[in-house]
Amino acid sequence: MSLSASARPPLPPFTRTSAIEKVRLAEDGWNSRDAARVALAYTLDTSWRNRTEFVHSRAEAQAFLERKWRKELDYRLIKELWAFEGNRIAVRYAYEWHDDAGNWFRSYGNENWEFAEDGLMQRRFACINDMPIAESDRKYHWPLGRRPDDHPGLTEMGL
Repeated sequence: MSLSASARPPLPPFTRTSAIEKVRLAEDGWNSRDAARVALAYTLDTSWRNRTEFVHSRAEAQAFLERKWRKELDYRLIKELWAFEGNRIAVRYAYEWHDDAGNWFRSYGNENWEFAEDGLMQRRFACINDMPIAESDRKYHWPLGRRPDDHPGLTEMGL
């Protein structure tokens, strides 16, 4: 197999170690809130279902992410591997954000991912629920950007 310059290791088929690495790389990307950079992790013809929105290309994914992060302010995310096999990974996650009126939320979700042989995500199915929280109930307090390596994950936090 000859991989293009756009290949995104680790590549399928995934091992437990490489699936955990892939999940953390995705978390780090989304925590950057850089829609153009994040979109490069998806195939040109990527297909998503996110809540009630359907995305059918990398360009649509980038536009979706730009809208998302304009609405979901101070976004901080933790993803955790749930299961994997071959070129598929299932994750659970929770993220915190607030709207422009200062209302805080913790959003819980699950995603199913399918990858092309070059490691780009070709399919993403997300189910998400938003729970209003008081600002005092926030659990994610690291500076915006990548979650620190010593910050607990979802299981350790009881989420």
